[in-house]
Amino acid sequence: MKINQIIQQPEGRTIEFKEGLPKKSDLNKTIVAFANDAGGTLVLGVKDDPRKVTGILEEELVTLEEKISSLIHDNCQPTILPDISFQNIEGKYLIVIRIVKGNSPPYHLKNKEETEGTYIRVGSSNRKATPELLEELYRKRSNISFDSVAT
Repeated sequence: MKINQIIQQPEGRTIEFKEGLPKKSDLNKTIVAFANDAGGTLVLGVKDDPRKVTGILEEELVTLEEKISSLIHDNCQPTILPDISFQNIEGKYLIVIRIVKGNSPPYHLKNKEETEGTYIRVGSSNRKATPELLEELYRKRSNISFDSVAT
């Protein structure tokens, strides 16, 4: 999906907008939640409500990209490799962070145990995974369907 189409979409399970770089914990919760679920796209430089392209200063793009990469690498586990790109829309720069659905769930915050630092997407918000969801994420990693688990 092209950036113009993404910006027209509402925030939801796979799309989130931020005007600027969110604080470290919010960024990493979103990244972990995307990796644990269907993947997703975080767009920086877009105000969500009301929707408005505000942009990121061109001279800050590379510095922010490096900071984002480091934050994700240093704070998320197992390793998540974001696809970070710059887009120009309406003469303003955006940072687009794409996260694919991970193959090794559960993904969690490094500074917390899996039971406390694993997040999933529920609509347009990040929620801490319940014990039942954690079990499902372990099954996904092992490629075991819920139906094949003995009761």
